[in-house]
Amino acid sequence: MQKAVDIAVWDLEYYLGCLIATEMQEGRQIALWRKPKSNILEILIDKSEQPKRVELNIEELPSGFIVHPFEDQVDGKAFFLEADNYFKIDLSVPLEEQADRVDPLRKTLDPDQIKGIIQKNLGHTEVETELKSNRACSKKDFTDLVEKGVEAIKEGQLIKIVPARLKKKALGKGFDLIKSLKSILYAYPNAFINFFHIPGVGTWLGASPEILIQTKGDAFYTMSLAGTQKAKGDNPMKNAAWTQKEIEEQALVSRYIVDCFKKIRLREYEEIGPKTVLAGNLLHLRSDFRVDMKATNFPQLGSVMLKLLQPTSAVCGMPRNKAFEFLRTYEKLNRSLFAGFIGPVNVEGETSIYVNLRTARLTEKEAYLYAGAGVTEDSVPEKEWEETEMKCEIIGKHLK
Repeated sequence: MQKAVDIAVWDLEYYLGCLIATEMQEGRQIALWRKPKSNILEILIDKSEQPKRVELNIEELPSGFIVHPFEDQVDGKAFFLEADNYFKIDLSVPLEEQADRVDPLRKTLDPDQIKGIIQKNLGHTEVETELKSNRACSKKDFTDLVEKGVEAIKEGQLIKIVPARLKKKALGKGFDLIKSLKSILYAYPNAFINFFHIPGVGTWLGASPEILIQTKGDAFYTMSLAGTQKAKGDNPMKNAAWTQKEIEEQALVSRYIVDCFKKIRLREYEEIGPKTVLAGNLLHLRSDFRVDMKATNFPQLGSVMLKLLQPTSAVCGMPRNKAFEFLRTYEKLNRSLFAGFIGPVNVEGETSIYVNLRTARLTEKEAYLYAGAGVTEDSVPEKEWEETEMKCEIIGKHLK
């Protein structure tokens, strides 16, 4: 046993296993993430005994990692992991060459101990009680929900609706969280890979393609992302052909962002797109929006837009209030943190908050996979079901 520890002590998989298991065992909060097109894995540990809740005034927050559910809580606050400990791992460099920059392990555990501790800490009474009310959505349930959405749109009640569903995946005794995390890290270079564990709240693993807001220095950035098709062929982006339904769906999200700018009388912004982008094995349409916060004299733009955008029309629908009411009435799903937002805040001068998509909530015996589909007047229920199946597989196929 000791020999195995000595040999593997600077192996990435073993290191992350010991680190995550130790923090879980001691009841601490931990977040790991890798930004799109980056080789840097960032790790943050909050040593506090209870989860913190904060207002969405991000410019005033210390360095940390924010987690907010799809639906606002009564007080509108978010969970916040403060960076009591923060460090980085360069995934392109052997771990032993980074010994001076990486936190030393406080405990060395054998592989069976690692898996046992992690599995035990995936199950929490509070979480399990909440999840009992959530059931997997059958194909008929979801296609019926899509049909209701199409009817509401044709009747003029809605412009767009984004119903979601839950899919359960059994986790066998051989499930290895660290292998799954590592697999996702290398499978999706263009996504925001994330893992976070908050005792009593939940453990989540994901690969989000969508930035909600990003600020760095005087620069503000957001995007509109919608429309989905499977990537095909050697050059999928070149061969992509978008239907009128998909083009209109993405245009509605862009229009919503512009309407938010109008609400706060912001007229100076740069819009680029839409263009086809690759996220995992799926293609989407994306437009980019940039603002110079200094030139517009709007230093709090990040917080203002965060409050205006969440939940975005890409995960809820339009008009937002009516879409929200429709989902509350017919969806029959507690989305929890799915389609909320997550990400680092004020870490090394940058805030990068993402919509919590392509994600799984992990429990002791099951993974809860969530996915939604944008529904417009031209939607075909069968195709929307197929889209959610593809989205669930983004993470689901790595949970082994």
